Amino acid sequence: MISNQILQNTIDGLKNITRIELAIVDTEGHVLATTTEGIEECETAIMAFANSPADSQEVQGYQFFKVFDDNQLEYVLIASGTNDDVYLVGKIAAFQIQNLLVAYKERFDKDNFIKNLLLDNLLLVDIYNRSKKLHIDTEARRVVFIVESKNDKEGVILENVRGLFGGKSKDFVTAVDEKNIIVVKELAENETYDDMEKTAQMILNLFDEDNCETHIAYGTIVGEIKEVSRSYKEAKMALDVGKIFYGERSIIAYSSLGIGRLIYQLPIPLCKMFIKEIFGGKSPDSFDEETLATINKFFENSLNVSETSRQLYIHRNTLVYRLDKLQKSTGLDLRVFEDAITFRIALMVVKYMKYMENFEY
Repeated sequence: MISNQILQNTIDGLKNITRIELAIVDTEGHVLATTTEGIEECETAIMAFANSPADSQEVQGYQFFKVFDDNQLEYVLIASGTNDDVYLVGKIAAFQIQNLLVAYKERFDKDNFIKNLLLDNLLLVDIYNRSKKLHIDTEARRVVFIVESKNDKEGVILENVRGLFGGKSKDFVTAVDEKNIIVVKELAENETYDDMEKTAQMILNLFDEDNCETHIAYGTIVGEIKEVSRSYKEAKMALDVGKIFYGERSIIAYSSLGIGRLIYQLPIPLCKMFIKEIFGGKSPDSFDEETLATINKFFENSLNVSETSRQLYIHRNTLVYRLDKLQKSTGLDLRVFEDAITFRIALMVVKYMKYMENFEY
């Protein structure tokens, strides 16, 4: 259904061009949009016209026109004015509203199809049959973006994203809930993941000035329409994994998740068992802030003692002392690659466990 605001904007534009007064009334006689006053007084005549077999009629100095949606009466359009073009303008306005109905219905059908496609609610044969009916290319390259924002109660972000992609009929923008906007973007043959990163940045730039918390994730590029749901699931996973392990990033790609993707798929009991086997009753994130900062900086510098001590503004021997102390406490020497990997994974596992614990509550 077309919103009343769209109807009002349409007839306002037509009036500005033609100087003819217009109004749109539903099948129950309620005025939905108007450029003049007093239309309510014609309710009896409008209902009589709606129930008549005529498609257009002149009543009490007004020109009445019927607007149909698939042979079903949807609106009555009323035109009035002092010049001889009232009938012609009324016919043009009715034709315009009729086309709006078709366009919005097609958009709704495509939107409904894309939502069901993303959620895996369609059989394979239905995917191809409906794609053909809706004139959607089944073999185009596509990728799915998820835009998450906690501050879109008015639907402003959704409209902003639609404005960015709306001119391209081959891209689809929809919403599956109040905070997640989905973009199914069709790609040219030469577009790569570098281009996807630029597209994500373009979306993010829309909201910088709004100062709202926004995260963008995207899946892998797929070559067939039946695989779009996979790209969507990948983007969803990237959104979750990004929050857990890469909280400083506003944009996260599924292909860049690394080991975080593997940890995210581990069952919690297995994670607890791993932490207990390595550290006993301790948790690897229970150390003081100085020790944790040292550990993180040591990992950032690829286990390089000299560079780490330089960036921490401490003497090399001080860093060695801290690493020796940590080894005595945990049994792991972070200067040894295998021990460093174990400790790094353990930190990520604890992050994951805490995230899941908070998520459950």
